[in-house]
Amino acid sequence: MIRSMTGYGRAHQTIDGMDITFEVKSVNHRYFEYSSRLPRAYGFLDDKIKSYLQSAISRGKVDVYLFIQTVDAPGASVAINHTLASAYVEALRELQKTYDLRDDISVMGLSRMPDLLTVQRSAEDEDAIWEAVRTVADEAIARFIAMRETEGERLRDDILSRRETILENVAKVEERSPQTVQEHMKKVEARMRELLYGAAVDEQRLLTEAAIFADKIAVAEETVRLRSHLDQLQDMVLGDAAVGRKMDFLIQEINREANTIGSKASDVTIARIVVDIKAEIEKIREQLQNIE
Repeated sequence: MIRSMTGYGRAHQTIDGMDITFEVKSVNHRYFEYSSRLPRAYGFLDDKIKSYLQSAISRGKVDVYLFIQTVDAPGASVAINHTLASAYVEALRELQKTYDLRDDISVMGLSRMPDLLTVQRSAEDEDAIWEAVRTVADEAIARFIAMRETEGERLRDDILSRRETILENVAKVEERSPQTVQEHMKKVEARMRELLYGAAVDEQRLLTEAAIFADKIAVAEETVRLRSHLDQLQDMVLGDAAVGRKMDFLIQEINREANTIGSKASDVTIARIVVDIKAEIEKIREQLQNIE
């Protein structure tokens, strides 16, 4: 089943004394791009989360939000960066003296300074935290993928519908093309007879030259290839793999065949049909930008 690159999932659980909220969302992107917002004390989880998401998502700009509030944190300790604390106090006192400010330096005020306090955990504690976060992440990712698949179903139905429209138009081209070939053969033959009026005419040579010219405007090979490409498109849309980039390439080939048909046919009716085909191809191309 194809998936959209747009999705959102959120989950919340309390595990081992930690209140955990995990959110993941994504929008269209040519490749996999990851960004996150994690509490500073849990930065060690970032690479783990990124790798875990990559196993489930192949394409899209993915944003992750993780919030952890500790209800009970056995084995954790808080370290003070005394060197940084001294620098903060010295800088604040310099500000106070320089600008004649009230000296209201407090412990609570200093504690809010960046990187002054850090939570330290044992390796065992980090593993336990990751397991807890992964449990919540699994729930959020499942909802995220479900949303992608729901949107993917709509994209699939739209693409298949437009594929059918293109096939109907290809059938019209195939019906009209032999007529145009015969018409062109007659025109070429008549023109050659006009030019050779009064001279001896080699009938076989005349027919051969007309046939060669008519063959140049025949589009049977192109319509066969176009049908083959459209069959491949259907197989990809109905398959289970992430095929967005492959379909990008395939739609280029489909468009190329349509262009060739339009340039070779030299017929107003076929030209109009090709315009309709290209309009549907462009709409499919737009939809492919949303597929993983």
